[in-house]
Amino acid sequence: MTPTRRNFVAATLAAPALLRFGLGAAQAATTLKLSHQFPGGTIDEGDFRDRMCRMFAKQVGEKTKGALDVQVYPGSSLMKTNAQFGAMRKGALDMSLYPAPYAGGEVPEMNIGLMPALVTSYEQAVAWKNAPVGRKLTEILAAKGIVLVSWVWQAGGVASRERPLVGPADAKGMKVRGGSREMDMMMKEAGAATLSIPSNESYAAMQTGACDAVITSSTSLISFRLEELSKALTSGRKHSYWFMLEPIMMSKIVFDGLPKDQQDAIMATGAELEAFGQSGAKADDIRVEELFGKAGAKVDQLDEATLGKWRDLARSTAWKDYAGKNANCAELLKLAEQVA
Repeated sequence: MTPTRRNFVAATLAAPALLRFGLGAAQAATTLKLSHQFPGGTIDEGDFRDRMCRMFAKQVGEKTKGALDVQVYPGSSLMKTNAQFGAMRKGALDMSLYPAPYAGGEVPEMNIGLMPALVTSYEQAVAWKNAPVGRKLTEILAAKGIVLVSWVWQAGGVASRERPLVGPADAKGMKVRGGSREMDMMMKEAGAATLSIPSNESYAAMQTGACDAVITSSTSLISFRLEELSKALTSGRKHSYWFMLEPIMMSKIVFDGLPKDQQDAIMATGAELEAFGQSGAKADDIRVEELFGKAGAKVDQLDEATLGKWRDLARSTAWKDYAGKNANCAELLKLAEQVA
């Protein structure tokens, strides 16, 4: 039988599918897209969160012998920041390194990932993963279509255009970016007005005067060059009421569609990189002080007494409001308070 042009086109169109599903001699790699909002760099230089994503991509490729090809998209270049969580739930985005509270609009339980003064040290934060609170949060997210791949926590500080924001009394009359609904509740109780924007919009907000102070991770304070606009920094190195869970997440739809060995490679790599993430966060807590100090900013620290004042405000506002959201939120808060 002489092959026709139609036969040829049909065979050509079928070839990728034959290769992908192993019906041909070779097997094409599965591509996973990993998005985040932070500045891009290289595997050796730049924002440690971008570096962590690039390390993840390299190591997953090695573990799967090229069967998985993870492509990293920094700076919200693939899709807008706030769209990433919903896209993962639908399977429209494979993976993201995503701040937990940004997902609070869709999954209220996620706001526990930036609950003011609930987590106050890295030791306490890291203990969450294997504690009942971590297992409960993982279970809730799985039911919502998200797999937690790599747990990373970051301490945060405050960059101010003019006067320092250290204790609650300093907040009165200031326009503050807190980073979560609950953080904003605490700041409002202290007398501040609040601004709800992703951290990658902080520079413009401070530059235009729309925001007087930005509270965000030490890494973001550095990566978004806020020292250029700030006269004061309240560091989170010694004590902080701002600790955020910023994990690598994955669409459960996509994850469940992979073979078991590839799922194992993803989860093993995520766990292995957690130590790198935490060391990167801690290093930036030191580096941000050096950077802001060199730029001429006044650098302050929180003491235990001041941290206690913030905790009292948080407990009566944000904690109370969060626990009243639903039964899951109430249980998560109770479990979190049990982590020393």
